[in-house]
Amino acid sequence: MLVAWRSSPERPTSQGKQSEILERVDPTDHSGRTIFMNTSEQPRILAIHAHPDDIEFQCAGTLALLKDRGCHITIATMTAGDCGSAELGPLEIAAIRRGEARAAAGLIGADYHCLEFLDLQICHDNEGRRRVTELLRRSRPDIVLTAPPVDYMCDHESTSRLVRDACFCASVPNYATHQWDPSPPTAKIPHLYYVDPIEGIDYFGNPIPSGFVIDISPVFELKLKMLACHASQRNWLLKQHGIDEYLESCRKWSGRRGAQIGVSFGEAFTQHSGHPYPHDNRLQELLKTREV
Repeated sequence: MLVAWRSSPERPTSQGKQSEILERVDPTDHSGRTIFMNTSEQPRILAIHAHPDDIEFQCAGTLALLKDRGCHITIATMTAGDCGSAELGPLEIAAIRRGEARAAAGLIGADYHCLEFLDLQICHDNEGRRRVTELLRRSRPDIVLTAPPVDYMCDHESTSRLVRDACFCASVPNYATHQWDPSPPTAKIPHLYYVDPIEGIDYFGNPIPSGFVIDISPVFELKLKMLACHASQRNWLLKQHGIDEYLESCRKWSGRRGAQIGVSFGEAFTQHSGHPYPHDNRLQELLKTREV
């Protein structure tokens, strides 16, 4: 087996210090693609959305591209999808969906974490803010991808607000998460990006404009493979939403976004640029994307 070595930050100590360590990395991930390693430190990426399969629908292609560039990827879901079945009980379907999410993350060599909120019970309050802030402090991302502020259901919108708050709170030394073995504060506010709302529309069916589109054509089939890991959701979406095109709906929407920049498939993002979040578009610079 060919083995590459790269420098990566060791987890900070309680004093917040970092040291450089050499990390042994297999240059191919589970998909069999070659990973182009860089000896310089690459940004750490956190993609966090409400439920298992949200990430795969909205930004898995971008994560695959970032992995190819040597970035460390963490995928997190707020819930384990405990309401995502018409036949199975909450504990049983949650166990299945955690496994599906972990399998999907494994296809690009990403870490997976579930914050164990319950479906339809993600609340924008301080308890939730502390839990998400602790995830930020543990994963220490440079770039965060998350749910949009306006979307079709409450869990998505609450996730968006909690993640936005956590990006700010994580670097505040006196903000305590009250979690077991809490991590130290981060050094800075990360770059924050919102994925598309479902179908790219607001409550009234009006299009919500995006900031830029990433060409995911080279990795689109891998994105579909990641989405296909969530086999439990086809029957659920058919019964609850009337959708029997689980993969095809992803293909159609990615095709529409890609057409905006003249490519086969795309994923759209909007950067959070309010005070005091970073204003330079690091994600766009990494992937050489186009504004729309």
